[in-house]
Amino acid sequence: MASQDVLVEGGKGSVPARRAVAPRTLLLGMGNPYLCDDAVGIRLATFLRVRMGDVQDLTYVEECSQGGLNILELVAGYDRLVVLDSIKAGGEPGSWYRFDGRALRETMNLTNVHDTNLATALELGRRLGFRVPCEEEIHVFAVEVEDNLTFAERMTDSLEGAFPGYAAEIGAEVAALLER
Repeated sequence: MASQDVLVEGGKGSVPARRAVAPRTLLLGMGNPYLCDDAVGIRLATFLRVRMGDVQDLTYVEECSQGGLNILELVAGYDRLVVLDSIKAGGEPGSWYRFDGRALRETMNLTNVHDTNLATALELGRRLGFRVPCEEEIHVFAVEVEDNLTFAERMTDSLEGAFPGYAAEIGAEVAALLER
């Protein structure tokens, strides 16, 4: 939790005290609900909204398929960003990874705004003076997927079957993150 100074009136004058201020957090479910396992970020965001309910200073965007510079408009004004997404890194479907914004890389060869990834959009936002989360306050939870190219409204059997386990694990990590 971030803190800020406030003055507390005392018997012999004012003394500085600390007051906890919860950071404004955006929880973002990334993906496409019609591309099989690519929907896992959306499914996780919905699961967490139902499980955790209303949390002070937490905004849920359960379904986000925006990319490029459009993502900047969505995250501007937040202190912390929690991203739920899919990944194909060669692991077992249903396994998951956690990393922060320092692991994100800017687009190497920007030829159009559609090439802009999350890291590039956020860095551009910082340079333009937008209030966006710092790298340490960007938390990505990425679930290993089997098929993110087939048009389907259901995830693969392996990802569906493993959902309760990885959703509970990621949910516990996100809840702990929100408490600090």
